[in-house]
Amino acid sequence: MLVCEACGQALSSEPAAAQRPLQLGRQPRRDEVRRHVETAHPERPPRPKLAEGLPRCPLCGEAAGQELEAHVWARHGQLLGAPGGDIGNDEQLYECPMCSLTCTNIQILEEHVDLHLEEHSFSEGGNVRDLELAQWLQTEEDKRQRSEEEKREREEFKKLQRQYGLDNSGGYKQQFLKNMEREVDRGKMQPFEYHKRKADMMECLAFGIDDGKTKTSGIIEALCKYYQNENKDVRHVWLSTGVDHFHSSLGDRGWGCGYRNFQMLLSSLLQNSLYNDCLRDTTSIPSIPKIQSMIEDAWREGFDPHGASHFNNRLHGSKAWIGACEIYSLLTNLRIKCQIIDFHKPTGPTGTHPRLFEWILRYYSSDSEGGGKVACTSKPPIYLQHQGHSRTIVGIEEKKNRTLCLLLFDPGCPSQEMQKLLKQNNDGTSLRLLRKFVGSLKEKQYQIVAVDGVLSLEEKIARCHASRVLTSEKIP
Repeated sequence: MLVCEACGQALSSEPAAAQRPLQLGRQPRRDEVRRHVETAHPERPPRPKLAEGLPRCPLCGEAAGQELEAHVWARHGQLLGAPGGDIGNDEQLYECPMCSLTCTNIQILEEHVDLHLEEHSFSEGGNVRDLELAQWLQTEEDKRQRSEEEKREREEFKKLQRQYGLDNSGGYKQQFLKNMEREVDRGKMQPFEYHKRKADMMECLAFGIDDGKTKTSGIIEALCKYYQNENKDVRHVWLSTGVDHFHSSLGDRGWGCGYRNFQMLLSSLLQNSLYNDCLRDTTSIPSIPKIQSMIEDAWREGFDPHGASHFNNRLHGSKAWIGACEIYSLLTNLRIKCQIIDFHKPTGPTGTHPRLFEWILRYYSSDSEGGGKVACTSKPPIYLQHQGHSRTIVGIEEKKNRTLCLLLFDPGCPSQEMQKLLKQNNDGTSLRLLRKFVGSLKEKQYQIVAVDGVLSLEEKIARCHASRVLTSEKIP
Protein backbone atom coordinates (compact mmCIF):
# COMPACT_ATOMS: atom_id res chain seq x y z
CA MET A 1 0.00 0.00 0.00
CA LEU A 2 1.34 3.38 -0.99
CA VAL A 3 0.53 6.51 1.04
CA CYS A 4 0.98 10.10 -0.17
CA GLU A 5 3.44 11.89 2.10
CA ALA A 6 1.70 15.25 1.56
CA CYS A 7 -1.95 14.37 2.28
CA GLY A 8 -1.88 10.80 3.61
CA GLN A 9 -4.17 9.51 0.85
CA ALA A 10 -3.88 5.76 0.25
CA LEU A 11 -2.85 4.95 -3.28
CA SER A 12 -3.71 1.70 -5.06
CA SER A 13 -1.62 -1.32 -4.31
CA GLU A 14 0.59 -3.03 -6.86
CA PRO A 15 0.81 -6.59 -8.13
CA ALA A 16 3.04 -8.99 -6.27
CA ALA A 17 6.72 -8.62 -6.76
CA ALA A 18 6.96 -12.11 -8.23
CA GLN A 19 4.82 -11.03 -11.24
CA ARG A 20 7.47 -8.57 -12.60
CA PRO A 21 11.23 -8.22 -12.72
CA LEU A 22 12.72 -6.70 -9.59
CA GLN A 23 14.75 -4.02 -11.36
CA LEU A 24 11.59 -2.70 -13.04
CA GLY A 25 9.18 -3.22 -10.14
CA ARG A 26 9.46 0.30 -8.77
CA GLN A 27 8.62 2.13 -11.99
CA PRO A 28 4.74 1.80 -11.76
CA ARG A 29 4.80 2.93 -8.13
CA ARG A 30 6.89 5.97 -9.03
CA ASP A 31 4.59 6.82 -11.93
CA GLU A 32 1.49 6.56 -9.72
CA VAL A 33 3.01 8.72 -7.01
CA ARG A 34 4.18 11.29 -9.58
CA ARG A 35 0.73 11.51 -11.19
CA HIS A 36 -0.94 11.93 -7.78
CA VAL A 37 1.45 14.67 -6.70
CA GLU A 38 1.13 16.52 -10.01
CA THR A 39 -2.70 16.49 -9.90
CA ALA A 40 -3.46 16.78 -6.17
CA HIS A 41 -0.48 18.88 -5.04
CA PRO A 42 0.67 21.12 -7.90
CA GLU A 43 2.14 23.57 -5.39
CA ARG A 44 4.63 20.99 -4.03
CA PRO A 45 8.06 21.07 -5.71
CA PRO A 46 9.05 17.88 -7.44
CA ARG A 47 10.90 15.40 -5.27
CA PRO A 48 14.53 15.12 -6.19
CA LYS A 49 15.70 12.01 -7.85
CA LEU A 50 16.91 9.42 -5.42
CA ALA A 51 20.56 9.98 -4.60
CA GLU A 52 20.94 11.95 -7.80
CA GLY A 53 24.49 12.95 -8.49
CA LEU A 54 25.94 10.80 -5.69
CA PRO A 55 28.95 8.69 -6.59
CA ARG A 56 27.98 5.92 -4.16
CA CYS A 57 25.01 4.36 -2.41
CA PRO A 58 23.67 6.64 0.36
CA LEU A 59 22.79 3.59 2.52
CA CYS A 60 25.76 1.27 2.29
CA GLY A 61 28.36 3.47 0.62
CA GLU A 62 28.99 0.93 -2.12
CA ALA A 63 30.10 2.41 -5.45
CA ALA A 64 27.25 2.07 -7.95
CA GLY A 65 28.24 4.28 -10.90
CA GLN A 66 25.43 5.24 -13.26
CA GLU A 67 23.18 2.41 -11.92
CA LEU A 68 22.87 4.04 -8.50
CA GLU A 69 19.06 4.15 -8.40
CA ALA A 70 18.75 0.55 -9.59
CA HIS A 71 21.27 -0.45 -6.95
CA VAL A 72 19.35 1.27 -4.14
CA TRP A 73 15.98 -0.28 -5.02
CA ALA A 74 17.46 -3.69 -5.73
CA ARG A 75 19.60 -3.90 -2.55
CA HIS A 76 17.54 -1.84 -0.10
CA GLY A 77 13.98 -2.01 -1.48
CA GLN A 78 12.39 -3.39 1.65
CA LEU A 79 13.78 -0.58 3.77
CA LEU A 80 12.44 2.00 1.36
CA GLY A 81 9.02 0.43 0.84
CA ALA A 82 9.86 -1.42 -2.33
CA PRO A 83 7.58 -4.25 -3.64
CA GLY A 84 7.63 -7.30 -1.44
CA GLY A 85 8.12 -5.16 1.65
CA ASP A 86 5.30 -2.58 1.64
CA ILE A 87 5.24 -0.35 4.66
CA GLY A 88 2.06 -0.27 6.60
CA ASN A 89 0.27 2.93 7.46
CA ASP A 90 0.88 2.30 11.16
CA GLU A 91 4.67 2.01 10.72
CA GLN A 92 6.65 5.21 11.39
CA LEU A 93 8.64 6.64 8.49
CA TYR A 94 11.80 8.76 8.69
CA GLU A 95 12.51 11.31 5.96
CA CYS A 96 16.07 12.44 5.21
CA PRO A 97 16.30 16.21 5.81
CA MET A 98 18.86 16.54 3.03
CA CYS A 99 17.37 14.64 0.11
CA SER A 100 13.79 13.72 1.33
CA LEU A 101 14.52 9.97 1.09
CA THR A 102 12.13 7.99 3.38
CA CYS A 103 13.59 5.33 5.67
CA THR A 104 11.82 2.85 8.02
CA ASN A 105 14.64 2.69 10.57
CA ILE A 106 16.22 5.54 12.50
CA GLN A 107 19.65 3.86 12.46
CA ILE A 108 19.50 3.57 8.70
CA LEU A 109 18.54 7.24 8.48
CA GLU A 110 21.47 8.25 10.69
CA GLU A 111 23.90 6.27 8.55
CA HIS A 112 22.36 7.79 5.46
CA VAL A 113 22.72 11.34 6.82
CA ASP A 114 26.30 10.56 7.88
CA LEU A 115 27.05 9.69 4.28
CA HIS A 116 25.66 13.06 3.22
CA LEU A 117 27.91 14.77 5.74
CA GLU A 118 30.92 12.79 4.59
CA GLU A 119 30.15 13.78 1.03
CA HIS A 120 29.88 17.42 2.16
CA SER A 121 33.29 17.12 3.81
CA PHE A 122 34.61 15.59 0.59
CA SER A 123 33.23 18.59 -1.31
CA GLU A 124 34.95 20.98 1.10
CA GLY A 125 38.13 18.97 0.64
CA GLY A 126 37.66 19.48 -3.04
CA ASN A 127 37.56 23.22 -2.44
CA VAL A 128 40.80 22.93 -0.51
CA ARG A 129 42.33 21.03 -3.40
CA ASP A 130 41.01 23.69 -5.78
CA LEU A 131 42.75 26.35 -3.65
CA GLU A 132 45.95 24.32 -3.66
CA LEU A 133 45.70 23.95 -7.42
CA ALA A 134 45.17 27.70 -7.83
CA GLN A 135 48.18 28.39 -5.63
CA TRP A 136 50.28 25.94 -7.62
CA LEU A 137 49.19 27.54 -10.88
CA GLN A 138 50.07 30.99 -9.51
CA THR A 139 53.46 29.71 -8.37
CA GLU A 140 54.12 28.28 -11.82
CA GLU A 141 53.06 31.58 -13.41
CA ASP A 142 55.41 33.48 -11.08
CA LYS A 143 58.24 31.11 -12.03
CA ARG A 144 57.49 31.63 -15.70
CA GLN A 145 57.47 35.41 -15.32
CA ARG A 146 60.74 35.32 -13.35
CA SER A 147 62.27 33.12 -16.02
CA GLU A 148 61.19 35.53 -18.76
CA GLU A 149 62.47 38.49 -16.74
CA GLU A 150 65.82 36.80 -16.19
CA LYS A 151 65.99 36.01 -19.90
CA ARG A 152 65.29 39.66 -20.76
CA GLU A 153 67.94 40.77 -18.27
CA ARG A 154 70.48 38.39 -19.79
CA GLU A 155 69.67 39.67 -23.27
CA GLU A 156 69.97 43.29 -22.11
CA PHE A 157 73.25 42.48 -20.38
CA LYS A 158 74.61 40.86 -23.52
CA LYS A 159 73.45 43.88 -25.50
CA LEU A 160 75.32 46.19 -23.13
CA GLN A 161 78.37 43.94 -23.33
CA ARG A 162 78.29 44.21 -27.12
CA GLN A 163 77.73 47.96 -26.93
CA TYR A 164 80.65 48.51 -24.57
CA GLY A 165 82.92 45.93 -26.16
CA LEU A 166 82.90 43.39 -23.33
CA ASP A 167 81.47 40.45 -25.24
CA ASN A 168 84.79 38.79 -26.13
CA SER A 169 84.20 39.45 -29.82
CA GLY A 170 87.76 40.58 -30.43
CA GLY A 171 89.48 43.95 -30.40
CA TYR A 172 91.14 46.46 -32.69
CA LYS A 173 93.00 43.94 -34.82
CA GLN A 174 90.02 41.66 -35.43
CA GLN A 175 87.71 44.56 -36.29
CA PHE A 176 90.29 46.13 -38.60
CA LEU A 177 90.72 42.92 -40.60
CA LYS A 178 87.00 42.20 -40.69
CA ASN A 179 86.14 45.68 -41.97
CA MET A 180 88.85 45.54 -44.63
CA GLU A 181 87.51 42.17 -45.81
CA ARG A 182 84.07 43.75 -46.05
CA GLU A 183 85.52 46.60 -48.11
CA VAL A 184 87.09 44.09 -50.50
CA ASP A 185 83.80 42.18 -50.83
CA ARG A 186 82.01 45.43 -51.71
CA GLY A 187 84.61 46.35 -54.29
CA LYS A 188 85.76 49.43 -52.37
CA MET A 189 89.24 48.05 -51.76
CA GLN A 190 91.53 46.09 -54.03
CA PRO A 191 93.07 42.84 -52.72
CA PHE A 192 96.63 44.19 -53.06
CA GLU A 193 95.66 47.23 -50.93
CA TYR A 194 94.13 44.89 -48.35
CA HIS A 195 97.37 42.94 -47.98
CA LYS A 196 99.49 46.11 -47.84
CA ARG A 197 97.35 47.72 -45.14
CA LYS A 198 97.24 44.47 -43.20
CA ALA A 199 101.04 44.29 -43.23
CA ASP A 200 101.32 47.94 -42.14
CA MET A 201 98.81 47.39 -39.35
CA MET A 202 100.59 44.29 -38.06
CA GLU A 203 103.92 46.18 -38.03
CA CYS A 204 102.44 49.11 -36.07
CA LEU A 205 100.83 46.76 -33.56
CA ALA A 206 104.11 44.95 -33.10
CA PHE A 207 105.85 48.24 -32.20
CA GLY A 208 102.85 49.56 -30.27
CA ILE A 209 102.61 52.81 -32.25
CA ASP A 210 99.75 54.44 -34.15
CA ASP A 211 100.00 54.39 -37.94
CA GLY A 212 99.17 58.13 -38.12
CA LYS A 213 96.74 57.64 -40.99
CA THR A 214 93.89 59.32 -39.13
CA LYS A 215 95.98 62.24 -37.84
CA THR A 216 95.62 65.90 -38.83
CA SER A 217 98.29 68.31 -37.56
CA GLY A 218 98.59 72.10 -37.54
CA ILE A 219 94.96 72.98 -36.77
CA ILE A 220 95.71 75.08 -33.66
CA GLU A 221 98.27 77.14 -35.59
CA ALA A 222 95.75 77.67 -38.39
CA LEU A 223 93.13 78.79 -35.84
CA CYS A 224 95.55 81.36 -34.38
CA LYS A 225 95.99 82.93 -37.80
CA TYR A 226 92.28 82.87 -38.50
CA TYR A 227 91.27 84.60 -35.25
CA GLN A 228 93.92 87.28 -35.68
CA ASN A 229 92.22 88.33 -38.91
CA GLU A 230 88.64 87.72 -37.79
CA ASN A 231 86.83 90.94 -36.86
CA LYS A 232 83.17 89.96 -36.84
CA ASP A 233 81.79 88.74 -33.52
CA VAL A 234 84.66 87.22 -31.52
CA ARG A 235 85.81 89.44 -28.67
CA HIS A 236 88.46 87.10 -27.28
CA VAL A 237 89.67 83.54 -27.84
CA TRP A 238 91.92 81.25 -25.82
CA LEU A 239 93.62 78.26 -27.45
CA SER A 240 95.55 75.32 -26.01
CA THR A 241 99.04 74.35 -27.08
CA GLY A 242 99.37 72.48 -30.36
CA VAL A 243 97.14 69.41 -30.68
CA ASP A 244 96.94 66.78 -33.40
CA HIS A 245 93.47 65.57 -34.29
CA PHE A 246 92.89 61.78 -34.47
CA HIS A 247 89.72 60.22 -35.76
CA SER A 248 88.47 56.65 -35.58
CA SER A 249 89.62 54.05 -38.11
CA LEU A 250 88.37 50.70 -39.38
CA GLY A 251 89.73 49.07 -36.23
CA ASP A 252 88.02 51.21 -33.58
CA ARG A 253 84.98 52.70 -35.26
CA GLY A 254 82.08 52.80 -32.82
CA TRP A 255 84.04 52.40 -29.58
CA GLY A 256 87.48 54.06 -29.76
CA CYS A 257 86.65 57.70 -28.95
CA GLY A 258 88.23 57.59 -25.46
CA TYR A 259 91.50 56.21 -26.85
CA ARG A 260 91.54 58.76 -29.69
CA ASN A 261 91.04 61.63 -27.25
CA PHE A 262 93.93 60.35 -25.17
CA GLN A 263 96.07 60.37 -28.33
CA MET A 264 95.08 64.02 -28.91
CA LEU A 265 95.96 64.96 -25.33
CA LEU A 266 99.24 63.05 -25.51
CA SER A 267 100.16 64.72 -28.81
CA SER A 268 100.02 68.07 -27.00
CA LEU A 269 102.00 66.87 -23.97
CA LEU A 270 104.76 65.48 -26.21
CA GLN A 271 105.26 69.00 -27.60
CA ASN A 272 105.68 70.47 -24.11
CA SER A 273 109.13 70.10 -22.57
CA LEU A 274 107.60 70.17 -19.07
CA TYR A 275 106.51 66.57 -19.58
CA ASN A 276 109.67 65.20 -21.20
CA ASP A 277 110.75 63.27 -18.12
CA CYS A 278 107.29 61.71 -17.63
CA LEU A 279 107.08 60.66 -21.25
CA ARG A 280 110.65 59.55 -21.91
CA ASP A 281 109.36 56.01 -22.61
CA THR A 282 106.55 57.32 -24.79
CA THR A 283 108.18 59.16 -27.67
CA SER A 284 105.50 58.27 -30.24
CA ILE A 285 101.71 58.16 -30.16
CA PRO A 286 100.80 54.65 -29.00
CA SER A 287 98.32 52.48 -30.84
CA ILE A 288 94.97 51.69 -29.27
CA PRO A 289 96.02 48.16 -28.19
CA LYS A 290 99.13 49.72 -26.61
CA ILE A 291 96.98 52.25 -24.73
CA GLN A 292 94.88 49.38 -23.44
CA SER A 293 98.02 47.70 -22.12
CA MET A 294 99.14 50.98 -20.51
CA ILE A 295 95.85 51.22 -18.63
CA GLU A 296 96.23 47.64 -17.48
CA ASP A 297 99.70 48.58 -16.21
CA ALA A 298 98.14 51.37 -14.15
CA TRP A 299 95.64 48.92 -12.67
CA ARG A 300 98.45 46.54 -11.71
CA GLU A 301 100.14 49.46 -9.93
CA GLY A 302 97.00 49.72 -7.80
CA PHE A 303 95.10 52.54 -9.50
CA ASP A 304 91.29 52.43 -9.47
CA PRO A 305 90.70 48.80 -8.40
CA HIS A 306 86.94 49.33 -8.59
CA GLY A 307 87.14 50.43 -12.23
CA ALA A 308 89.54 47.60 -13.03
CA SER A 309 87.08 45.03 -11.67
CA HIS A 310 84.40 46.46 -13.97
CA PHE A 311 86.56 45.35 -16.91
CA ASN A 312 87.72 42.13 -15.20
CA ASN A 313 91.19 43.73 -15.14
CA ARG A 314 91.49 43.28 -18.89
CA LEU A 315 91.21 45.69 -21.82
CA HIS A 316 93.72 44.40 -24.36
CA GLY A 317 92.07 42.46 -27.16
CA SER A 318 88.62 43.91 -26.44
CA LYS A 319 86.45 46.75 -27.72
CA ALA A 320 85.84 48.09 -24.23
CA TRP A 321 84.88 51.74 -23.91
CA ILE A 322 86.95 53.82 -21.53
CA GLY A 323 86.11 57.04 -19.73
CA ALA A 324 87.45 59.75 -17.46
CA CYS A 325 88.59 57.38 -14.67
CA GLU A 326 90.71 55.29 -17.03
CA ILE A 327 92.30 58.44 -18.50
CA TYR A 328 93.03 59.71 -14.97
CA SER A 329 94.63 56.41 -13.94
CA LEU A 330 96.75 56.28 -17.10
CA LEU A 331 98.01 59.87 -16.80
CA THR A 332 98.70 59.60 -13.07
CA ASN A 333 100.67 56.39 -13.56
CA LEU A 334 102.80 58.37 -16.02
CA ARG A 335 103.32 60.96 -13.22
CA ILE A 336 101.25 63.54 -15.03
CA LYS A 337 99.27 65.67 -12.59
CA CYS A 338 95.58 65.85 -13.45
CA GLN A 339 92.16 66.01 -11.87
CA ILE A 340 88.63 64.91 -12.68
CA ILE A 341 85.92 67.55 -12.41
CA ASP A 342 82.36 66.25 -12.34
CA PHE A 343 79.53 68.49 -13.52
CA HIS A 344 76.94 66.08 -12.20
CA LYS A 345 73.81 68.11 -12.93
CA PRO A 346 72.71 71.01 -15.14
CA THR A 347 73.36 74.47 -13.73
CA GLY A 348 71.37 76.50 -16.24
CA PRO A 349 67.93 76.65 -17.84
CA THR A 350 66.70 73.90 -20.19
CA GLY A 351 69.31 71.41 -18.96
CA THR A 352 72.40 73.45 -19.83
CA HIS A 353 75.78 73.59 -18.07
CA PRO A 354 77.00 77.22 -17.96
CA ARG A 355 79.33 76.42 -15.04
CA LEU A 356 81.19 73.98 -17.27
CA PHE A 357 81.87 76.84 -19.71
CA GLU A 358 82.90 79.17 -16.87
CA TRP A 359 85.35 76.57 -15.52
CA ILE A 360 86.93 76.13 -18.98
CA LEU A 361 87.26 79.89 -19.32
CA ARG A 362 89.09 80.17 -15.99
CA TYR A 363 91.35 77.24 -16.92
CA TYR A 364 92.58 78.85 -20.13
CA SER A 365 92.47 82.53 -19.16
CA SER A 366 94.59 81.99 -16.02
CA ASP A 367 97.59 81.27 -18.24
CA SER A 368 97.28 84.23 -20.60
CA GLU A 369 98.97 87.59 -20.23
CA GLY A 370 97.98 90.91 -21.70
CA GLY A 371 94.74 91.85 -23.34
CA GLY A 372 95.26 90.58 -26.86
CA LYS A 373 92.37 89.15 -28.81
CA VAL A 374 94.01 85.77 -29.40
CA ALA A 375 95.72 83.96 -26.52
CA CYS A 376 97.77 80.92 -27.52
CA THR A 377 98.27 79.47 -24.07
CA SER A 378 100.62 76.79 -22.75
CA LYS A 379 97.67 74.84 -21.38
CA PRO A 380 97.13 71.28 -22.63
CA PRO A 381 93.73 70.40 -24.07
CA ILE A 382 91.00 69.00 -21.81
CA TYR A 383 89.39 65.58 -22.00
CA LEU A 384 85.56 65.91 -22.01
CA GLN A 385 83.36 62.89 -21.22
CA HIS A 386 79.60 62.39 -21.25
CA GLN A 387 77.34 59.39 -21.64
CA GLY A 388 78.20 57.51 -24.83
CA HIS A 389 80.93 59.80 -26.20
CA SER A 390 84.02 61.86 -25.40
CA ARG A 391 85.75 64.80 -27.08
CA THR A 392 88.75 67.09 -26.58
CA ILE A 393 88.41 70.78 -25.65
CA VAL A 394 91.10 72.82 -27.42
CA GLY A 395 89.91 76.35 -26.67
CA ILE A 396 87.08 78.73 -25.86
CA GLU A 397 85.64 81.82 -27.55
CA GLU A 398 84.09 84.84 -25.90
CA LYS A 399 81.68 86.61 -28.22
CA LYS A 400 81.14 90.36 -28.25
CA ASN A 401 77.81 89.77 -26.51
CA ARG A 402 79.75 87.94 -23.72
CA THR A 403 78.42 84.49 -24.60
CA LEU A 404 80.90 81.61 -24.52
CA CYS A 405 81.60 78.95 -27.12
CA LEU A 406 83.77 75.87 -26.68
CA LEU A 407 86.10 74.63 -29.41
CA LEU A 408 86.12 70.82 -29.55
CA PHE A 409 88.02 68.18 -31.47
CA ASP A 410 85.66 65.26 -32.11
CA PRO A 411 87.26 61.89 -32.94
CA GLY A 412 84.14 61.10 -34.95
CA CYS A 413 84.97 63.85 -37.46
CA PRO A 414 87.03 62.48 -40.40
CA SER A 415 90.35 63.94 -41.49
CA GLN A 416 88.92 65.22 -44.76
CA GLU A 417 86.68 67.62 -42.84
CA MET A 418 89.31 68.68 -40.32
CA GLN A 419 91.79 69.47 -43.09
CA LYS A 420 89.44 72.19 -44.34
CA LEU A 421 90.52 74.21 -41.29
CA LEU A 422 94.08 74.30 -42.66
CA LYS A 423 93.24 76.24 -45.80
CA GLN A 424 94.62 79.77 -46.10
CA ASN A 425 91.30 81.12 -47.38
CA ASN A 426 89.33 79.71 -44.45
CA ASP A 427 86.25 81.91 -44.09
CA GLY A 428 85.19 80.46 -40.75
CA THR A 429 82.44 78.18 -42.04
CA SER A 430 84.51 75.11 -41.18
CA LEU A 431 84.56 76.20 -37.53
CA ARG A 432 81.04 74.82 -37.17
CA LEU A 433 82.82 71.47 -36.77
CA LEU A 434 84.43 72.78 -33.58
CA ARG A 435 82.01 75.27 -32.05
CA LYS A 436 79.66 74.25 -29.25
CA PHE A 437 77.55 76.89 -27.50
CA VAL A 438 75.95 76.53 -24.08
CA GLY A 439 72.68 75.40 -25.65
CA SER A 440 74.49 72.64 -27.56
CA LEU A 441 75.66 70.67 -24.51
CA LYS A 442 72.59 69.31 -22.72
CA GLU A 443 73.69 65.91 -21.48
CA LYS A 444 72.66 65.19 -17.91
CA GLN A 445 76.25 64.93 -16.67
CA TYR A 446 79.73 65.88 -17.89
CA GLN A 447 83.20 64.98 -16.64
CA ILE A 448 86.48 66.59 -17.60
CA VAL A 449 90.08 65.52 -17.05
CA ALA A 450 92.39 68.53 -16.86
CA VAL A 451 96.20 68.29 -16.84
CA ASP A 452 98.16 70.68 -14.64
CA GLY A 453 101.81 69.79 -14.17
CA VAL A 454 103.99 66.88 -13.10
CA LEU A 455 103.89 64.62 -10.04
CA SER A 456 106.83 63.51 -7.95
CA LEU A 457 107.20 59.80 -7.28
CA GLU A 458 105.89 60.28 -3.75
CA GLU A 459 102.85 62.19 -5.02
CA LYS A 460 102.15 59.44 -7.52
CA ILE A 461 102.21 56.82 -4.76
CA ALA A 462 99.89 58.93 -2.62
CA ARG A 463 97.44 59.33 -5.49
CA CYS A 464 97.58 55.62 -6.16
CA HIS A 465 96.46 54.94 -2.59
CA ALA A 466 93.80 57.65 -2.83
CA SER A 467 92.44 56.22 -6.08
CA ARG A 468 91.29 53.14 -4.24
CA VAL A 469 88.43 55.32 -3.04
CA LEU A 470 88.60 57.63 -6.03
CA THR A 471 85.88 60.24 -6.21
CA SER A 472 85.91 63.14 -8.62
CA GLU A 473 85.52 66.73 -7.50
CA LYS A 474 81.94 67.77 -8.04
CA ILE A 475 80.81 71.23 -9.00
CA PRO A 476 77.73 71.99 -6.86
